[in-house]
Amino acid sequence: MRGTSSRRFPLPVVPGRLVPAALAVLAGLLYLYFGLRWHASNVFWIIGAMLSGVLGYLFVRLLAELAAVRRLELGIHAAREGLLEPTPVGPLGWTSVGRMIPEYNTTIATLRQMFRTVEECQGRFLNERNRSNTILQSLPGALLSVSDDLRISIANRQADALFGVEAGRLIGIDLFGLLDLNERDRELLRDAFLYKHAIRNQEIALNMGGCTRYFSLNLSFYNDEENDMGGVLILQDITEYRQLMESVATREKLVAMGQLAAGVAHELNTPLGNILGYAQLLDRGAADHPKLGEYARIIADETQRCSHVVRELLNYARKDQCSGETCDLNQLAHELIETFINCRLKRYRIEVVMDLSPGKLVAEGSCGQFDIVLTNLLINAIDALDKTASPRITVSSWAEESYACIGIADNGPGVPPDIRNRLFDPFFSTKEVGQGSGLGLSISQAMVAKRGGFIAYDADYQEGARFVIKLPAVDLERARL
Repeated sequence: MRGTSSRRFPLPVVPGRLVPAALAVLAGLLYLYFGLRWHASNVFWIIGAMLSGVLGYLFVRLLAELAAVRRLELGIHAAREGLLEPTPVGPLGWTSVGRMIPEYNTTIATLRQMFRTVEECQGRFLNERNRSNTILQSLPGALLSVSDDLRISIANRQADALFGVEAGRLIGIDLFGLLDLNERDRELLRDAFLYKHAIRNQEIALNMGGCTRYFSLNLSFYNDEENDMGGVLILQDITEYRQLMESVATREKLVAMGQLAAGVAHELNTPLGNILGYAQLLDRGAADHPKLGEYARIIADETQRCSHVVRELLNYARKDQCSGETCDLNQLAHELIETFINCRLKRYRIEVVMDLSPGKLVAEGSCGQFDIVLTNLLINAIDALDKTASPRITVSSWAEESYACIGIADNGPGVPPDIRNRLFDPFFSTKEVGQGSGLGLSISQAMVAKRGGFIAYDADYQEGARFVIKLPAVDLERARL
C-alpha cells in the first residue's frame, strides 16, 4: 500500500444540478416563443418545444453521469496501483454515480486503515522473528529442531560449527544418521522419540572426528499441525567440565595416597634404622671375611640411601620449603646406574651407555628427590625393553643455557603419538593392569616442577623413547664466591 499523495486527476467541468435544468427550460422557452410567433396556430411546435427542453436536460444529465463514472474509474485505477486516496466529488454530487463516490471514499479509508494495521502486524512479526532468531543463534549449545519423521528442520550456528558444516546444510538430515552414538545412548534417544518423553541434562557420548566427546542432552516436544509433533534437542559440550571433575577426583585420590605414603614412609624409618645398625655391626665383626664386610657396607650404604629417599618423600608430602640443597647429577647417575646394574640390568642383559658431560653438573635441589625421579624413568625404560632383541639404555647429561639436563633413552618401541600428551596425567599407564599405578611420571614431574624444572618427552628421538629432565643449574664459580 502506498501512502497518501497529492496526485489529482483531470476531470471535465460540468455545471451543477440547476444549471442543466435552467438551460433546458431556456431552450424550450426560446423554441416555444419563436414557434408561437411564426406558427401560433400550430400545436406541434408547442409539443416540440417541451420535448426539446426535456431532451436537453437528459443530454446534460447523461454527460454529468459519464463524468462521474470517469472520476470513479480513475479512483479505482489509483487504488489498484496502491494509491488509496479519496476521490473528490466536486459538482457531480447530484448525479447517481456522484452519490456513490462518498461510499467509495469510505471503503477506501477503511481499506487504508486495514492495510496500515496489516503493515504494523507484519512489522511486529518481523521484529519478533528477528529477536527469536537472535536468541536462537546466541545459545551456547547446539540446537536442533526435529520433525516427527526425525529429520532436522532448524539448526543454529553452534550446531553447524559443532558438526563442521556450512549454514543450512543440516536441514533435512536424519537425526540418527548425524549423531554417532553408542548403543546405550542411541536406545535412550530412540525411546524418548517413540514415547514422547522429555530428557533433562542426560550425559551422552558422541564420536566426533575419531575422538569421544561428552554432551549434556536436553529434549522437549511441541505440537505442530503440519508435523504432528516435533522435538527440540539441545547439546551442550561438557567434555572439559567432565575432565575437570575427573581431575578433581584424581587430586583427591592423590591427596589420600600422599597421606598414606607419608604414613608408610614414616613407619619405614624404624626398620631401615634397624637394618643399618645390624649392617654396621656385621661390618665390624667381619674383619676375617673381607667379602662379607663388603656386602655389609653395601647394605649400609643402600639403607642410608633408602632412608634419605624416605625423608625426601616425607618432605614432599608435607610441602616443606626448598632447603637450598644442590646435587651433582653426574654423580647421582653413576651411583644409580651402579645400583641398577647390580640389581636388574644384568638380570635382563640390558646394555647401558653412559654419555655424561665432563666434570660436575650441579642442579638446584635434593639428590634424594632426583633419585626418585631418575629411578622412575629407569624403571619405565627397563619395562619398555621387555621384548627388544638387543635392549639398550642410554644415560646422557649436558648443560643448556641456565639448565642442567639429563636424558634417559631406550631403544624400545617408543610412545605412540596419540597418548604422548597424557604421559604425565595421574593414574594414566600404558602397562597392563596390576603392573603400573600411573603415578611415577606425575609425581616425578611434580618434584621437578617444585625446583623450577620440568620433564619432557623428546618427540624428535627416533630410536625408541627418550625423556629429558631440565633443572636450574648452579654456577660453581659463583657458588664458591
